[in-house]
Amino acid sequence: MASSTTSTLAPSERWESVHSLPYDVTTVGTKLHSLELQSLEWHVRKKMSTESNLVAGSEMELRTDVEKPKSPPPEAGGINPADFPDGGTTAWLAVEYYQDGPLRQYTSSEVSWIPSMEVFMMFFGGLFFGKVFDSYGPRYLLLGGSFFHVFGLMMTSLSTEYYQFLLAQGVCSALGASAIFYAAMSSVGTWFFKKRGAAFGIMTSGSSLGGVVLPIMTTKLIKKIGFPWTMRSVAFTILGMLIIGNLTVKSRLSPQPRRVHAMEFIRPLSEPPFLLICIASFMFFFGTFVPFDFVILQAQEEGMSINLSNYLLPMLNAASIFGRILPGILGDRIGRFNVMIITTAFSAIIVLALWLPTHGNTPIIIFTILYGFSSGAFVSMGPSLVAQISPIREIGPRDGYSAVGS
Repeated sequence: MASSTTSTLAPSERWESVHSLPYDVTTVGTKLHSLELQSLEWHVRKKMSTESNLVAGSEMELRTDVEKPKSPPPEAGGINPADFPDGGTTAWLAVEYYQDGPLRQYTSSEVSWIPSMEVFMMFFGGLFFGKVFDSYGPRYLLLGGSFFHVFGLMMTSLSTEYYQFLLAQGVCSALGASAIFYAAMSSVGTWFFKKRGAAFGIMTSGSSLGGVVLPIMTTKLIKKIGFPWTMRSVAFTILGMLIIGNLTVKSRLSPQPRRVHAMEFIRPLSEPPFLLICIASFMFFFGTFVPFDFVILQAQEEGMSINLSNYLLPMLNAASIFGRILPGILGDRIGRFNVMIITTAFSAIIVLALWLPTHGNTPIIIFTILYGFSSGAFVSMGPSLVAQISPIREIGPRDGYSAVGS
């Protein structure tokens, strides 16, 4: 929280005081942005993976996803992961501004409810948007999601009260972003079967690229035009990309409306393979983001300069681009479970043998790059495992169930 001296300053002086803090708000924004997106993509890509099962044959004939040699379906054109919104960085970066600006009378715990609500609504939306996509396709989800996501960001730039930030950023913008992610990425999943690992890996690498670019963009804009106009600039940028997405993103399959049955949300837990994968995924996610949270603090404690340490997460995200693509391609050839075993074991080894006992700039940078690669592989490969053991008729409910559970 800002001190009593800071609270008496003029708005421009208060914002300058934020930049004089002993830590960089970009670090906070980048770190939480990476956590948010990678966690979300785990659930979103479950949707993409299982939807692609439909290309293997008739829904009435197949119950599980058995990968047989098939003629590959035609690949989609005009679908680019860079076309989809990636505004989470600005939202998380706002936490520091809130605490030292309009919400300085609230505690850190109270302010943290805003981004916490945002992440929850993104995951919770999958419980419904997955089923809507199954029944009606991506069009309405994209249109509605585009409006609410951009509208929420615009309203955030105008907000001055706690409840306004909570509703605009934590609920409105988050639900819109959730609808966009599920609609756009699930559509791409309907165009691939044999090469699903490579396709999903390339697609999810877009968020890693956003984790490199957006923190730098928002930091530069905040210094020049202030936080409110930075939010509006990001919102306009997202709007431009969403126009492209709405015009180009299509599902290969015609929507087939189906009634919702309660057992679709309960039955999966009775299947040991699905239950074990969910438990294993929960355990991995329970610890996988610890380096995201503490690698910068550890580096500074070991003597790394603040300027250099602020580039550690961009390095990690840059390595994650390759970590999401290459293991997906390899998994299509030697088996996705095999690749998952290798990459998760490698993640554990480098944390225990390299990160924890390390000292000095060089080993910390090496760990950051290696861990970015291996953790990116987990995010891109995990949903493919669920696709191989899931009945086709329960695609939507399983995606939403796993999203809310994790």
